[in-house]
Amino acid sequence: MFQLPFPVRDINASAGAQPLGDLPEWNLDDLYAGEDAPELKRDLDWLESACTSFATDYEGKLDALDAAGLLDCIKRQERINQVAGRIMSYAGLRYYQLTTDAGRAKFMSDMQEQITNFTTPLVFFTLELNRLEDDHLNGLLAQNADLARYKPVFDRIRAMKPHQLSDEMEKFLHDLGVVGDAWERLFDETIAGLEFNIDGEPLNIEGTLNFLTDPNRKKRETAARELAEVFASNIKTFARVHNTQAKEKEILDRWRGMPTAQTGRHLSNDVEPEVVEALRNAVVAAYPKLSHRYYELKRKWLGLDRMQVWDRNAPLPMEDPRIVDWDEAEKTVMDAYNAFDPRMGDIAKPFFKDGWIDAGVKPGKAPGAFAHPTVTDVHPYVMLNYLGKPRDVMTLAHELGHGVHQVLAAEQGEMLSSTPLTLAETASVFGEMLTFRKMLDGAKNKAQRKVMLAGKVEDMINTVVRQIAFYDFECKLHDARRGGELTPDDINALWMSVQAESLGPAFDFMDGYETFWAYIPHFVHSPFYVYAYAFGDGLVNALYSVYADGTPGFEEKYFDMLKAGGSKHHKELLAPFGLDASDPKFWDKGLAMISGFIDELEEMENE
Repeated sequence: MFQLPFPVRDINASAGAQPLGDLPEWNLDDLYAGEDAPELKRDLDWLESACTSFATDYEGKLDALDAAGLLDCIKRQERINQVAGRIMSYAGLRYYQLTTDAGRAKFMSDMQEQITNFTTPLVFFTLELNRLEDDHLNGLLAQNADLARYKPVFDRIRAMKPHQLSDEMEKFLHDLGVVGDAWERLFDETIAGLEFNIDGEPLNIEGTLNFLTDPNRKKRETAARELAEVFASNIKTFARVHNTQAKEKEILDRWRGMPTAQTGRHLSNDVEPEVVEALRNAVVAAYPKLSHRYYELKRKWLGLDRMQVWDRNAPLPMEDPRIVDWDEAEKTVMDAYNAFDPRMGDIAKPFFKDGWIDAGVKPGKAPGAFAHPTVTDVHPYVMLNYLGKPRDVMTLAHELGHGVHQVLAAEQGEMLSSTPLTLAETASVFGEMLTFRKMLDGAKNKAQRKVMLAGKVEDMINTVVRQIAFYDFECKLHDARRGGELTPDDINALWMSVQAESLGPAFDFMDGYETFWAYIPHFVHSPFYVYAYAFGDGLVNALYSVYADGTPGFEEKYFDMLKAGGSKHHKELLAPFGLDASDPKFWDKGLAMISGFIDELEEMENE
């Protein structure tokens, strides 16, 4: 089944009528010109025929193919993936532009159903591939260098071999997948359709979340309480979605013999469970010297006896609340990218010039931000909800980093370009770091430097501490669901069990905050996705320290890493930089950068 990834960042975008300049919108013509485009019908007809002929030519025959025959089989499968991916990218991107439009929702659903029906006969491919003996497959790879390129693909497919079901059952699950997608759509449409009232003004969720960063504390409190009230009035729907999704996952995991709810994500990320556990443990152990220490500083800056949850993302009193218009945001990010390497700027330029970014906040538009790679013979598209906050500039840098990575990895082809989530955050977080360092170097005085450092620390805490707390919440949620249906109060309690631990003793938690798990899309769209953010941040912090040390040839090594896409394991990708994510001390190196920023802030405070 083909799905459109929806990696929404946990950001606080906003709504409002700020003069931001000419915000770009997507031009999806590079995919298709419309629902009735003749090219779309041509591709659907081709796809149906290609899937049928592929099954006729290869089902039951994979073990008899020689190296050249298996290579031809792989290339045909790759082309099918490419055409199906183009269709679903178009349908999905149009839907996310206006999730409340029934016609767009129907079109996406219809495309998903057709493609699922077309591709059901192809389920045999991975099943038969996994039945090949190791010696036989290795012998074929040794005979043909072009075929050997696909070894990482074979390795990832064959990692699922112990969890493979019967051919008939796998086809049934493939068909059933479109039903499970309905719960994701219910979540998306519910979130997009929520209406909040702030001082008599009706707002969507983006606009309301934005008030959590407002300089006016009363407005922040009003927004937080309004969010809590609206979430509470819809909590049964959100609890139903989470219960159903978690139960569906438990059933699949049980049938597949997955030892934990997280195992499937680790396999798809091509990362060892012990590496993730080392990351998680390092971050949790660092809570006191990271988030606890920083929020105590922030409490003093805000002049508060106690912090409330609506103060977490409050601007600092000394912060300039200015709005950054789109032209300035573009220049800031492009200057940082070009300063690192002009090649990065050249890759990023078309995003701004050719309709590859959809930036404005609009009614019905999906919340958050993402970069979608589409397919390797087109180009990525970036979605933002940009309203001129400095944090929005960092989001632009982040998503553009994804886009650059996706453009470079496309050279690998459809099957090898896809990067595991743990490595997919590398270029995005690195792009943020480049932009931040460029802005920090331009600070005019200590006060401005202090504000910039504090903002970066907050972003890093949101990326590392907050996401690991999210991961712990998910682990608890899926574990608890295996014991039976969870009430909204049950889920609320699990959420609160990780919040105080991660945020620290500076905070009080208002009544209603226990429902704030409800709007996080990752929990629904991509269970256990969230640790990839912490993985990426820790990896990039370590990587950036190598760059800052002036390591010769760093830029070339960095581009080679991005070009590799999903063709190499994280150990192989990091080796040229002298780094190893399987070493527990690796994570301490990354966390030390955040701690070092807090050290500098404390020193400024004591001067």
